[in-house]
Amino acid sequence: MKNQQTSPAYAETTSEEGWLTLVGLSEAGWAGLAEDARAAVLGAEVLFGGARHLAYVPEVAGQVRKAWPSPIQAGLEELMTYAGRPVCVLASGDPFWFGIGATLSRYLPAGAMRSLPGPSAFSLAAARMGWPLQDCHCFSVVARDIDRLRAVLSPGRRLLVLSEDGNSPARVARLLVSTGYGDSQMVALQSMGGASETRCERTASAWGYTAVHKLNTLAIECRSRLAGHGCSRVPGRDENEFTHDGQISKREIRAVILAYLAPRGGEHLWDLGAGSGAVSIEWLLADAANTATAVEVQEKRVAQIMANAQSFGVGHLQCIAGRTPAALSGLVKPDAIFIGGGITEAKLLDLCWQALSEGGRCVAGAVTAEGEAALIAARARYGGALVRLAVERSEALGRFTGWRPLRTITLWHARVARPKQADFYSGNPI
Repeated sequence: MKNQQTSPAYAETTSEEGWLTLVGLSEAGWAGLAEDARAAVLGAEVLFGGARHLAYVPEVAGQVRKAWPSPIQAGLEELMTYAGRPVCVLASGDPFWFGIGATLSRYLPAGAMRSLPGPSAFSLAAARMGWPLQDCHCFSVVARDIDRLRAVLSPGRRLLVLSEDGNSPARVARLLVSTGYGDSQMVALQSMGGASETRCERTASAWGYTAVHKLNTLAIECRSRLAGHGCSRVPGRDENEFTHDGQISKREIRAVILAYLAPRGGEHLWDLGAGSGAVSIEWLLADAANTATAVEVQEKRVAQIMANAQSFGVGHLQCIAGRTPAALSGLVKPDAIFIGGGITEAKLLDLCWQALSEGGRCVAGAVTAEGEAALIAARARYGGALVRLAVERSEALGRFTGWRPLRTITLWHARVARPKQADFYSGNPI
């Protein structure tokens, strides 16, 4: 997500270059480390790691050993007190693939660290399965919402999933069964690289509550008996797939809205007057690195938005109950904004425009004459373009087929094309 910065609390402790070394271990332990990794461990004044990792390496006279506490934050703060001294951190496999390296990178510049990775669990799992790693989708359910897997389920797709514990495979199996993928083949690869490596293999529907070793990685080949099953890869998903009370953009209109919002990767969206949350959900589905904040004034719809996000595997959608523009204070600054409701509210559009940086996109819709007047005024003030969309759908008319028009909608879309001279946005990144 954008707006991430090195923590200012440690800004003065990170000037020494290359004082921290990350060493990736497999279940082969000390015997599996290369000479440079062994030298980093033996030469460190301070050695951090999990209790399991620390037990893998020989003790060194005078070396300080620190096991990570739970939660880990206190350990990170202690690690920073050793800045400038030779410190080594032990990790599983590749520290920068769902590992401690990703956490440390939020506190330290790249120059303060060097990484000596071992084979990742994904690499080992792909090798065991004979699957080309570049064709697999890699995920982790360690301290993460398992429902996010829903967004990538598709017949024939191969998934590699880092488990949180021995119960994770059973939880994943239940999710697969509930989404129509009970025929998927699951393999739990346990203690890979170690002397006790084993595997457990069966379909999701036959998995039940089978428990496996806590150190396991799942290899899943998605299978479904339902033709055309799975989440569409493009915007304009059927509104019947969402829970809503009628306040939802129709799929034909939504596809156009997403085209104007032009989601890329690692961008943040404001979805204002979110209704069912369909626009922000499709924004998140466009790229796994995207984030979004949906703002909706009605509490009932907030619950619907979160239920929809969960069902599409994007439960990380931030949803705020509140009225614009007051609800915008403190939000992550956006790269794109969709105004689906409240366009006639005083100063809302001005605040949204000021929140966008150069290259930011704003799209707003209206179905009333008053809302359309606000969009015409927006175009006069900020440029951009207006488009009016009228859609008709066929329906039965006795023995024949007739056309039923949907409500015509006017859209205004514009891109910020100039450097900002002043920033009137008062929020701080969350």
